[in-house]
Amino acid sequence: MECVAAIDQGTQSTRVFIFDKNAQPIASHQEQFIQIYPKAGWCEHDPMIIWGSVQRCISAALAAAEAAAGCAIKVVGLGITNQRETTVLWSRSSGQPLHNAIVWLDNRTSEICHTWEASLPGGKDHFRPVTGLPVSTYFSAYKFQWMREHVPEVAAAVESGDAMFGTVDSWLIYCLTGGADGGVHVTDVTNASRTNLMELSSLAWHGPTLQLFGAPAAIMPRIASNAEVYGTVAAGPLAGVPISGCLGDQMAALLGQRAAPGEAKNTYGTGCFMLLNTGPHITLSSHGLLTTLAHQLGPSASPSYALEGSVAVAGLGISWLRDNLRLIDSADDSEPIAASVPDSGGVYFVPAFGGLLAPHWQEDARGVLLGMTAFTTRGHVVRALLEAICFQSRDVLEAMLLDTAMHRASSMSDILQVPVQRPLFQETTALGAALAAGLTVGFYDEAFVTTPPPADKAARTFEPAVGREEADKRYAHWKKALSRCLDLADLAL
Repeated sequence: MECVAAIDQGTQSTRVFIFDKNAQPIASHQEQFIQIYPKAGWCEHDPMIIWGSVQRCISAALAAAEAAAGCAIKVVGLGITNQRETTVLWSRSSGQPLHNAIVWLDNRTSEICHTWEASLPGGKDHFRPVTGLPVSTYFSAYKFQWMREHVPEVAAAVESGDAMFGTVDSWLIYCLTGGADGGVHVTDVTNASRTNLMELSSLAWHGPTLQLFGAPAAIMPRIASNAEVYGTVAAGPLAGVPISGCLGDQMAALLGQRAAPGEAKNTYGTGCFMLLNTGPHITLSSHGLLTTLAHQLGPSASPSYALEGSVAVAGLGISWLRDNLRLIDSADDSEPIAASVPDSGGVYFVPAFGGLLAPHWQEDARGVLLGMTAFTTRGHVVRALLEAICFQSRDVLEAMLLDTAMHRASSMSDILQVPVQRPLFQETTALGAALAAGLTVGFYDEAFVTTPPPADKAARTFEPAVGREEADKRYAHWKKALSRCLDLADLAL
């Protein structure tokens, strides 16, 4: 039985999915891995642990697929999707990491960003006309600069030419294709667009910006499209299989939803990410959003662009309630506990653990829990966290409406005041990577990849259950709470 496989390497876990000819999942396997927190606001991953988790998930998913199908499985293409911006530097000669990966939500580069803002002619928005991105701890260039300035092994390797730079996609493709023994050094346009080093219009590394950050062109991966063969798997159960699709996780979800130009999707994982497909048009934001790639489905294909609003804390907040406060035993507990109270009881939770991303871009913000009284229970706190995810999505949607002059189409449905469609198969990130990989090898055709299935067969629709007046009142309260979380970073000093 022929199929395609997709690696979904996320912030808190790695998953591998096996899809059939109809893009239906046959089997999958997931493995969580350790989060490393050296200091408050810092977050790292061990690249070798990530690589080990990918290898184990591939083997387990293939075994599960063969058991489910009752026959041998032949994988004709492998897709990759990954946590974006997370930055890895490794040795060209040894193939070993030079430092732990610095994760996208890490805020250790705050001072670097403040220095750039003060010194650049365009301030915080200096790079937007070229890269589409504001100055922020979020993006890879600043993480690279920190490692070059603070990790002697990285500085020496950059100077000697032994360093190789990449995001997680580059690291995985390098490892899959042989590592130090001939591994391919490549990235795709969507991941490259999150480094703050790629020019959006040319889809190439921008020389002047590389020079500003002290990043030699020789250490950078080749930029490729999202649907082409980057190399073949060198060893293991997928040996010989072409790696034929690669997208950053949120762009993969946009493709997995088959979002056409003018359509938006909102995906919830560790963070929360709303992307609007703007088609061939580069739309620069003046309301705090990011201009980025949506996809380029082939080396000669025209690129599609997107506006994005990135929220750092969604599922991460639920994990925090479980692991740090121990208010819940599992993520699944959050819904019934939140539903045990009719509302949040006046409690508002702004989960700005490492600052605020879109549309605010406030690195000095910190988490606040407001409005508690003797009446407050864990149900109110859990509900306030879940509602915070919705309020943050409305912040992004409001900015998107202003940037695009869209008409307000507007739990999530209540606060946004729009119908919300949830796909029946919710792992659209992995699906997007599988679609790109299958397109490259002819397993799926272009019409199948870009045309959504009928809505009645593909989605469940949630309608607003509260009125506009109530939704707007709660949102005004959220904005008040939001104003209380700013300029708090120095409390940890």
